[in-house]
Amino acid sequence: MASPGGVDPSRRHLALVGLSGSGKSSVAPILATRLALLPVDLDERISGATGSTVPELFDRVGETPFRWIESRILESVLDGPDAVIATGGGVVLASANRRALRARCRVVWLRTPIDVLVARLAVDDQERPLLRGDAATSLRRLSAEREALYAEVADVVVDTGVLEPEAVADAVEEELEGD
Repeated sequence: MASPGGVDPSRRHLALVGLSGSGKSSVAPILATRLALLPVDLDERISGATGSTVPELFDRVGETPFRWIESRILESVLDGPDAVIATGGGVVLASANRRALRARCRVVWLRTPIDVLVARLAVDDQERPLLRGDAATSLRRLSAEREALYAEVADVVVDTGVLEPEAVADAVEEELEGD
């Protein structure tokens, strides 16, 4: 049953989805502060639980076991306190994750043009396992694979363009008010 504001009370989390470099990890703490929620970075939780960085874990166990771990960590976050969750770019690949996100979160897709992502990631010092080599080609492939999945889970879409994180947070809040 929806609350008077129209939001299902079981959807108490706010999840940010999108490709690597879309700003999820930068925007989540800003929104968490503004909304008085806990900021959660799913990749940081994975690292904390496994004792490995995401790239190390990806290299050691491969993508399939990594995705299983990611799903378990997402479940634990969703069972925790109300939060703004910066998901990993591939969290939408598992159908169970998509169902959980739709059922338990308001989901915002931070949609960013590939050329902007390439420019952002060129100065990003984090290693991203699926973007090794030609990042532009990898991002185009990932976008083609994931775009429909992001759209499937998203309650709202925010086109981030070249906006700074504060401006993206403003846009997210504006879209959520209208949702």
